[in-house]
Amino acid sequence: MQIPMVDLQVQYQQLKGEIDRAIAGVLDTSYFILGPQGQALETEVAAYLGVKHAIGVSSGTDALHLALRAAGLGPGDEVITSPFTFIATAEAIAYVGATPVFVDIDPRTFNLAPELAAKAVTPRTKAILPVHLFGQPADLAPLQQLCAAHGLLLIEDCAQSFGATYAGRQTGSWGALGCFSFFPSKNLGCYGDGGMITTDDDGLAEQVRMLRNHGSKVRYHHDIIDYNSRLDELQAAILRVKLQYIDRFNAQRRTNAHYYSARLAAAGATPPLEDGKGVHVYHQYTVLTDRREALQQALTQAGCASAVYYPIPLHRQTVFATACAGLSLPVSEDVASRVLSLPIYPELTEVQMDRVLLAIHEA
Repeated sequence: MQIPMVDLQVQYQQLKGEIDRAIAGVLDTSYFILGPQGQALETEVAAYLGVKHAIGVSSGTDALHLALRAAGLGPGDEVITSPFTFIATAEAIAYVGATPVFVDIDPRTFNLAPELAAKAVTPRTKAILPVHLFGQPADLAPLQQLCAAHGLLLIEDCAQSFGATYAGRQTGSWGALGCFSFFPSKNLGCYGDGGMITTDDDGLAEQVRMLRNHGSKVRYHHDIIDYNSRLDELQAAILRVKLQYIDRFNAQRRTNAHYYSARLAAAGATPPLEDGKGVHVYHQYTVLTDRREALQQALTQAGCASAVYYPIPLHRQTVFATACAGLSLPVSEDVASRVLSLPIYPELTEVQMDRVLLAIHEA
């Protein structure tokens, strides 16, 4: 028995009838771009998240890029963000010509530390871009207060946090803009690339809609040079099916995570923290261990997948090496050397988790 990090096939089999009908419906209409499925998904996601606007785009990376562009970020501007995340977060800042300013993380949640972000604000700072890493909401209240005090934009990277809440509100509803990914392995994932931008600001929403569609509000009338970044109807139809189950999926992820955590105490691995301020949705279940290589080897031998998210903090990546020369972020560096993610998905069984846990205990 092989246990993968995520099993998309088993989820498809559970929803096969609904998903196949949704796909067939799109094929029957032959309406593939900016049609009724995308419009309905945007309405349904906006209602679920409690925001005024949800705008589909072609990927999570594009969501970040277009959000920053819509917000007017550009050369000479600084954006404070986390170094412990996937490169798309900082990549999008660089796309618009702004400078990512990396600030160290909280060693328990792995998210941007608000008190360190406060120390990094300069006259060139225009936005703070926290990442809700692994499905654990960042500490949004102090970040929101920091933005208000300095006239900064709060832009949320929600790529891994669909359905997570902080103080009772959904991630993606706190900032001026929220950026989501629908990559297939995400908690809410499509069958290709897809993303979404959320906002309560009518002007930002209008700008994003133009940015994703060649700078156009009216067909064949182009006001600015922009992009082709549209969520297609097939992906929207699939996501509409899965959206109906997202709370159930996330609840089962939490149940599975708690099953792991209750049994890891004696295994030399520190389970992920739930900080009590938000509801973690466990896009990844990530432990800390001083024996990562030994645990990975044992898991591989037992037929259990594992992964390291992320082995190299962004300030140590080659692409940022010159700009970040001499920058030391000790918590991020330490965490990157000790994190290990275990299989986590809604359909994971206790029998499968017991096999993962046995391999860890035996190691």
